[in-house]
Amino acid sequence: MSANPRETKVEPQPVPAAASEAWSMMLDLVLAHERRRRVTEELGMSFGLVRAIRRLARQPMSMGELAEALGIERPNATVLVDDLESRGLARRRPHPSDRRARIVEATAKGTRQGRRAEAILATPPPALSALDPEDLETLRRILTEASKGEAA
Repeated sequence: MSANPRETKVEPQPVPAAASEAWSMMLDLVLAHERRRRVTEELGMSFGLVRAIRRLARQPMSMGELAEALGIERPNATVLVDDLESRGLARRRPHPSDRRARIVEATAKGTRQGRRAEAILATPPPALSALDPEDLETLRRILTEASKGEAA
C-alpha cells in the first residue's frame, strides 16, 4: 500500500442487485422517452445547444462555468456559444471583475427558448403521471433521499 493517500486505490463496494436494476430502469425512463427528440425538433437545435440555453436562461455564467456545468471542455463551450449567438439566443459581455473573462447570458429570445425547453423536458411520461398519488409521493421521497448521497 502506498504512503501517499492520493495513490491509495479504493475498491468498489458491491452494489445490491435491486439498486442496479432500479438505476437501470430510471435511466431507461429518463433517457429513452421521446422528450429529447421533441425538444430538439420544437426548438430546431441540437440537444447540446438546448442544454446550454437552459442553463443560460437560468443565470448568466462565465465560459468556464458553462463548460463545467455542461461537462465539456472550454473550446466546445465556445463553439456552442458561437452558435447560440448566431441564432440570437445568447450574447457575451465583459466579466464585471475579471478583465480576461467573458460572461455569457441569454437574450430575451434565448430565455424564452430555455423556458420552452424546460417545460418540454419537465413533462413526465404519461405512465409516470398515471401512477397513484401516494406512489408518486413515495417515489419522490425515495429519489430525494437517494439524491442526497450524490450531492455529497
